[in-house]
Amino acid sequence: MLAAAVAVLLAVSACSGGGAGNSPGGEEDLRYGAAPARDADVTFQPDVVVVGDGGRSVRSVTDDGLTWRIDAKARNAADLDPGEVMFVTGRGVGRVLDIAREGDDLLVTVGPVDITEVIRDGTFEQQDVKLSDPVVHSAGEPFWSEEEPQAPSTFGRSVAVRPLRAPVLAQRPVAPPPARGGGANNRSHGYSVFSSCCTNGVGAHFSYDDGGVRLVGTVTLTSRQPDAKFHLSIGGGLVSRAELEVSGGFGIKVDFEAGIQDGQNHRKEFPIAADFSFPIGQVAGIPLSFTVSQTLGVRTAFGAKVGTIKGSGEFSLAGSLGFGYRDGSFGPRVSHNFQRKSSLINSLTGVPVGVMGLVIEHGIRFTVGINAYLFKAGIYFELQVKYGQTLGSALGAPYAQCRGVGIGVHAVFGVGYSILEPVVKVINKFLSLLEPVTSIKIPPIKAESGIRSSKEVYTNSETIPNSPVCGKPPV
Repeated sequence: MLAAAVAVLLAVSACSGGGAGNSPGGEEDLRYGAAPARDADVTFQPDVVVVGDGGRSVRSVTDDGLTWRIDAKARNAADLDPGEVMFVTGRGVGRVLDIAREGDDLLVTVGPVDITEVIRDGTFEQQDVKLSDPVVHSAGEPFWSEEEPQAPSTFGRSVAVRPLRAPVLAQRPVAPPPARGGGANNRSHGYSVFSSCCTNGVGAHFSYDDGGVRLVGTVTLTSRQPDAKFHLSIGGGLVSRAELEVSGGFGIKVDFEAGIQDGQNHRKEFPIAADFSFPIGQVAGIPLSFTVSQTLGVRTAFGAKVGTIKGSGEFSLAGSLGFGYRDGSFGPRVSHNFQRKSSLINSLTGVPVGVMGLVIEHGIRFTVGINAYLFKAGIYFELQVKYGQTLGSALGAPYAQCRGVGIGVHAVFGVGYSILEPVVKVINKFLSLLEPVTSIKIPPIKAESGIRSSKEVYTNSETIPNSPVCGKPPV
């Protein structure tokens, strides 16, 4: 079983529970999430195993969020088996892929699970959720933040609870402790990223330099003291009603500077490995959190070996963001009011030799639900913002410098979970590398589950001068 050999590393950094009691703000609750409680109005699915003592039974969790080290003596821990759903805290929920014992602990490796795979019946709602002082959970540099996982080394073990031998990554760190407020530094696909949230917006500052291509920029969903409200009704394992609305007067903002000197173009898309979480507490016994997460995508299309491009712009977007769902029908709720505050196209400058093209994509997801990092599941609204810009012309027109900008804003919303396809491929590659040393096939995880819909919020493009020689900017 794949989890046991994680013990080589986790034994060094494992931290035992205890000390915080049952207080909502206890150290274990802050780090690992609060415990669920039985409620007469909520029914769990029959394969859900609620492990007792919440965060006090958790020793550690790997930075990728897959493997949880828990106290083997915790209530109901012995009932866990592959295929069942572990529910230990609001952040520790998942379909058990593998389980192994190491001393007094169990190493439980989990995959994503839809909220309707946890809750069979229940209604959850709350008004006026303030988004001003987040708990920042940074995953550091988990293996899924890169394009290829390392092949695991294997270790035997002298005492086995199950008839398997356990593989594990040779160096697989545990998740760092959370912090209150501030931001988070992460690295992924060669990019250094600092992300922040939430009083004045949700943003990411990024930089990349491989010696041939250099990029620096910041993307932000601006806001003013946002708050949220939600409603979720589940009956018989099906969603009957869902509503999520986030208010705060939203806008979008970008600035960037890029250059190439004998470098290679690239295309990168990845989740930023940091959650900004606002614990709501138990709602009908379920420890829910409002979580803000981000994705970043960058595509360069530099048409020469040497050149630069620089620009910035800001736009108002909407007073509120959200959607409603009832009895099979979705309705987006975006109070759209797109206006230019500072011109992106007028700001474009640089030294283009040929066409300098750059596309930056910023995804901002609001989720009310359970679990953490990639596996967050619940009611969600995601805004996907794309900035495309070009400078120069394919023909090198001497009479004018072509400038083009395209902006696209797209909303995706629903109940369930979704993970970027490239990341799913990396995780499934990691799981497949473990199969030669296990006696069972570990099922691949799915990229998404649940109900969802989408809506185009805004799209437009502009070129100066408006001439065929300048072409069209990407949107």
